[in-house]
Amino acid sequence: MRVVRFWPLAAGLLLLAGLWLGPLPGMARRAFSPHMILHLGVMVVAAPLIVIGFMRLSPPDLVPRFRYLGAFAASVFDFAVVWGWHVPALHEAAARLDPAFALQQLSFLAAGLWLWWICLAGRDAGSGAAGAFAMLFASMHMAMLGVLLVLAPTLVYAPQFCLGAFGLDPLQDQQFGGGLMALFGALPYVAGGAYLASRLTVQEA
Repeated sequence: MRVVRFWPLAAGLLLLAGLWLGPLPGMARRAFSPHMILHLGVMVVAAPLIVIGFMRLSPPDLVPRFRYLGAFAASVFDFAVVWGWHVPALHEAAARLDPAFALQQLSFLAAGLWLWWICLAGRDAGSGAAGAFAMLFASMHMAMLGVLLVLAPTLVYAPQFCLGAFGLDPLQDQQFGGGLMALFGALPYVAGGAYLASRLTVQEA
């Protein structure tokens, strides 16, 4: 039963290994939609699974004040990481340079782990509310950036880093990647925020 209980941690680590050791890193440096699949896989699938698994191993016991400040700080860091690495200069640096690519991926993981951990760690109503707002903010900025990429009339990044993938031409590939971010980047945070909000209603009942 203990093995079954910790399956999210194993699943998250296996997924992370598959994402980073498979073909996606190479593809992500040449086309936009593979980059986005890798980005979302790390931040909104692997990270929450790892967090849930670790919380089952050792439930956090944070003072409420730290949870409130932590939720705000994690939200700001998550926003800076996501938007920063999609600025053309930084995105293209990650595509060209191995150290920049490694830093990009590690910062995606760090931002995802921090945000999911601090939001799910709270046990009191105030912490739950702070976590729900943090999740809402994350869903909004992910959706906004994704929509901007979908609506961009031309390539945002240099052509050599946007060669297209999955049979799509470069602009279609960029739009597809933006659509993935707008939808699948936002939905996990919406689900997380809804879960935290539902916990609030139970606590108040």
